[in-house]
Amino acid sequence: MIFGSISYLNLLPFQVFLKRYLKHSSSKMAFTYKRGVPSSINRALRNGTINAGFISSVESFRYRCTNLGIVSNGMVYSVFMVEGEDKKDNESATSNRLAEVLNLKGEVIIGDKALKYYLDGGEGLDLSQEWYSKTKLPFVFARLCFNCYEREIKDIAKRFIQKPIKIPQYILKREAKKRGITPKELLWYLKHISYKIDYRAERSLKLFLQKV
Repeated sequence: MIFGSISYLNLLPFQVFLKRYLKHSSSKMAFTYKRGVPSSINRALRNGTINAGFISSVESFRYRCTNLGIVSNGMVYSVFMVEGEDKKDNESATSNRLAEVLNLKGEVIIGDKALKYYLDGGEGLDLSQEWYSKTKLPFVFARLCFNCYEREIKDIAKRFIQKPIKIPQYILKREAKKRGITPKELLWYLKHISYKIDYRAERSLKLFLQKV
């Protein structure tokens, strides 16, 4: 199985889980990663160069998907519209379209660089919060989707949701250092992310896709 992994901090708990899961799985030897930003992972699944991965929610209608995703309920702190000329983030798919749906103008920035921008004192509109203000619903940025290995992928999603993941200190320190933030800031950020697409998140996703 070739798995597409988004290289952002919001998926760090899942990455830690998956490493542990594979240690006790017969699939380990057949499991490889393709890492990238959301837009590149979208293309990889579309082209068949990966079998599964977290796909931008705006693209997810094309595939079979699980109830596992990247969800925020209000502020997410890593998806902003900032003042300036209208400019899309070439790493994004969903957030660019969300800005259009919300009829907001400016520059879209997403991911770890957007989190660092905020922590360094940058200002902008949090697109997740803007969506919540209009709909009173959480926003689904990505979903775990697949084009084969259905049983294995659904088992992974089920097991991840069942039990919270504790990230070892050495991983927190390593990943925080890479982004120029502190482990405390990293853990604070992850408190604003959830992963189960419940009935409210499902409603929100359907509404977003209708508007798109």
